[in-house]
Amino acid sequence: MLDDELTAAPDWTSEFADSAAKAGEDIPSALRLAAVYGARLPLPGDGATLARWAVLASIGRVNLTVARVVEAHADALAILAEAGETFRPGSTWGVFAAEAPGSRLDAAVDDGVVTLTGTKPWCSLGADVDCALVTAHIGSDRQLFQVELKRPEVRAHPAQGWVARGLRTVVSGPIEFDHAPAAPVGEPGWYLRRPGFAWGGIGVAACWYGGAAGITDAVVRAAAKRPGELSALHAGSVDLALYSARCALRDAAAAIDAGSVDDPESLALRVRSIVAQSVEQVLHHAGHALGPAPLAFDATHAARVADLELYVRQHHGERDVAALGERLVQG
Repeated sequence: MLDDELTAAPDWTSEFADSAAKAGEDIPSALRLAAVYGARLPLPGDGATLARWAVLASIGRVNLTVARVVEAHADALAILAEAGETFRPGSTWGVFAAEAPGSRLDAAVDDGVVTLTGTKPWCSLGADVDCALVTAHIGSDRQLFQVELKRPEVRAHPAQGWVARGLRTVVSGPIEFDHAPAAPVGEPGWYLRRPGFAWGGIGVAACWYGGAAGITDAVVRAAAKRPGELSALHAGSVDLALYSARCALRDAAAAIDAGSVDDPESLALRVRSIVAQSVEQVLHHAGHALGPAPLAFDATHAARVADLELYVRQHHGERDVAALGERLVQG
């Protein structure tokens, strides 16, 4: 894992990881941890970006459900800080910016009062978190708004047909807004233009990295119990995969904190793609090294594999690599 970098992580990281391991798939427990520890994470770009990612990786190593919940909450707090906004201590947050055919959320301004009306798709834990940052259409652009979700004008619908075997309890369903009061966060278009959008995307990759590190632990333990050339091959292969991801995360964090990134979007595409490819290599070698037994009889390992396989699909695979190539071709 980010072993050398963890020496710079906050001293409460191991305490946080122990609590995360005990939380399992229980969402109320995960949200309590998010409320306690999310605001303690260093903000990206403030000089300790790698420490922030090291904490997320540490949690992902032991529990990807908690990592998924905490990362989204911490990203919302970072966005608010980037916009110069505050939040209510102890509140829990989500970030809902997805779009889908047939769903549209519009913002209206009447005498200085902003309301949201329509449906926002793919709202993870929309029925559980207290507040959210939500993108909505306003004129010909989209803008970010903060909104309280525990209001009568807001209704979270169950996710129809949710059959996920990974991150089973992190349910994503639509939220319906009916003239719900909201407050703008940044100007129209700011959410996607700001550098923090890229930094948040790399923070998700740090969680993927942590999940892969947990699976690597299992591969190395198995190799130690069954010495042999093939076991050593798989152990070496997963180490190489993690090393490349670790180098990408370390290099990106240093550049971000130095303020030397000219193209945040390209950096995020590179780092997320490298980490995602490393994750897929770890999953591949773990399957060959460990066989079916831990997937059938080790609940922790089976859950971690299923969680990571679903979580890493937030990466757009070849489309993101193609997007990077297009940016390079266009200069």
